Parts: sequence; structure tokens; C-alpha cells
Amino acid sequence: MQWIAEWLTKESPPSTSPLCDFNRLSYELRPADVLLVEGRSRVSNVIKTITQSTWTHSALYIGRIYDIRDPQLQQRVRMAYQGDLSEQLMVEALLGEGTIITPLSKYRKDHLRICRPTGLEPEDAHKVVAHAIHHIGFDYDVRHLLDLARFFFPWNVLPRRWRSSLFEHNAGSPTRTVCSSLLASAFNKVNFPILPFIDRDEDGSLRFFKRNPRLFTPKDFDYSPYFDIIKYPFLGLDDLGVYRRLPWGDDSILYNDNEHTFAAATKMDEVDFPDNESEISKKRKKQKEEQAYPQDDEAAQQIINTMREADR
Repeated sequence: MQWIAEWLTKESPPSTSPLCDFNRLSYELRPADVLLVEGRSRVSNVIKTITQSTWTHSALYIGRIYDIRDPQLQQRVRMAYQGDLSEQLMVEALLGEGTIITPLSKYRKDHLRICRPTGLEPEDAHKVVAHAIHHIGFDYDVRHLLDLARFFFPWNVLPRRWRSSLFEHNAGSPTRTVCSSLLASAFNKVNFPILPFIDRDEDGSLRFFKRNPRLFTPKDFDYSPYFDIIKYPFLGLDDLGVYRRLPWGDDSILYNDNEHTFAAATKMDEVDFPDNESEISKKRKKQKEEQAYPQDDEAAQQIINTMREADR
């Protein structure tokens, strides 16, 4: 299974156009903040397809080692991380590695977003961090990822024997987890809402119910009204009219995406997208092909066979 994990987690090169200011973001992070990541691996592309979201991974920021007040928790982190004591750290669950301590600097070149629990008490923030630290060393629940994929697909597409264990009470191993379910269970511990089910009693009063943490995905922290979304774009536009001073390129070149551009026509109805590809677009497409993953149909087929064997 290790080679499958390596194949799935192999990353493509980072974007040459940064979307966030990493230095500002790292300065503003607080313990118990959720960090969303737009991944660059094969499994990230799968998660994007399943969840229909840019965000493929979530991690919990715990601060620096000396920010952790509890001596036992601090010692546990020291045992799991032997790097610089001044390094900003996160707890995350990764395919092929399990639940680990990771330096924030690992994601310097990635597209990131901070989701901050609104009004979270410092004492509860400590409990959320403690819950995550206690899960260090847990394995990654691959079966949970497969079950989540089945849950999102229409029932008529899947064979009847492909039943999800997501709704089973205490399904799966108690020593396995995935990134979002780990974070969801941490906030559930302190009764902090993410996307709660809200019901109304007969007398008109409201009652909150916790959702199954196994059903959470990274995008839910972005969607939740109980988390503040904090962005630090590569070019800040805080000052009035500053967008007018941005270093815009040639107006005659328009972009569809990072790989495809075309020469702009004088009128919008004259634009011919397929036949008007610019030299910039051709150059980027060639670079993309050189950096792309090598085709590995045999490896992909072996993964499919492994999934089928797991269901027998």
C-alpha cells in the first residue's frame, strides 16, 4: 500500500503565480486556527472532484512549541517534532504518513486560507489544540476517504455492494482519522459549531445538534458561518484605488487560465477562443506538458484493483 500512497501524494510543481502573501498569513495565525490548503497531488485532484471545492486539505495551527502551556502536551510535540523550537507548527493527517506535526513553512508556495473560529474562548482554543495533539501518531483512514467518495456519488451510479460505513456508529478503527474529521471532532469537544443541524422545538426554541464529524470536508470550514475567513492576497488592495496601480500586462492578451491565453479582438463578439491562441498560451502549454505527471495506467489500474479487493 505504501507505493500507492506515494503515487497518490506525488505533487506537481507549485504555481508560478502566487495567490497569497505567506509572510502576512504566518504572522496573523493564532492557535486553533484552521488552515485550508489547495493541494497539488493526485489525491488532491480526486478530493476536488468529490467535494467540488478548491480546498483539498485542512490542518490545525498549534503555534510554536513554547506557545503550548501544558508541559505534557509540549513534551508530546517535542517527541514528534525535532526541528527548530521557533518554527510555527500544525497538526495534520496525511495519506501515507498519518497524523503528524508539520512546520507551517511546508506550505509556503501553496494557496492557503485561514478559517478562524469566531469568538472561541482561549481556554477552549487550548482544548482544541490538545485534542489534535493527542491524535499524533494515528494512522490515516484510507477507507474513510473511499467511503466519503461513495457518499458524494449518486446511488444509482454505484453497485449495491458498495455501501458506505460513514453512518455506522463508531465505524472504523479508533486509531485512524483523516484531516477534516480530526478537526471537526476537536471543535465538537468544546461544543463549537461548524455546520450544526438546527431544530426547533414545539415551544419555538432552537436546539443545536452536532453533525457526524466523519462527513466533514475541508470546504465546510470555509462555508461555515461560525468561522471568520481571513485572506492575505499576494497583492493587498487595502488602500482606496490601489488597484489602478497594479502592473497589468498587455490588454491585447486575455487569459482563460494559467495554460490558455488568446489575443483579444476589438469587439467581444469577434473573439474566437479555439483559433486565436496566443504564443504565451502555447509556451505555457508546452511547460505544463514537460512538468506533468508521467502516464502510469498500470499503477492506476492496480489502485482500482486494490479498492475492489477491499470491498470483497
